[in-house]
Amino acid sequence: MTGRPRVLVLHGPNLDRLGKREPAVYGATTLAEIDASLVELGGELGVEVASFQSAHEGALIERIHRAEDEGAAGVVFNPGAYTHTSIALRDAIAACALPVIEVHLSNVAAREPFRHHSHIAPVAVGTIAGFGPESYRLGLRALVGYLARARRT
Repeated sequence: MTGRPRVLVLHGPNLDRLGKREPAVYGATTLAEIDASLVELGGELGVEVASFQSAHEGALIERIHRAEDEGAAGVVFNPGAYTHTSIALRDAIAACALPVIEVHLSNVAAREPFRHHSHIAPVAVGTIAGFGPESYRLGLRALVGYLARARRT
């Protein structure tokens, strides 16, 4: 523990396959590389970053609950395909007091029609999509900015 605000980065299903999975869509950067860049950026921004990946909806829900119970300041979340299907994840976010930034590597609005609806967006502070791994970095910057503004009000 550093005494700095803690931020959780959540990765949903299939994101552990980054670097191997459909590189034309998702790029060649691995999840480990994304996580390392977020820890480094978090240090620059004055926050401690922890990450968690699971293909299991219940594990992601439990991690959101635990993050709130542990005093995390907020969450950067790429729910993957659960974005379009999981009301349970939507409800977990709505049930906690943590600000959540939804992120996606690809521009989901420019992809298949079933990807155009997000159950997460209505309960998130905002959504960042289409910038590859930079989406996560933009999401972390957005969350830290949101937290700073919230402290001033």
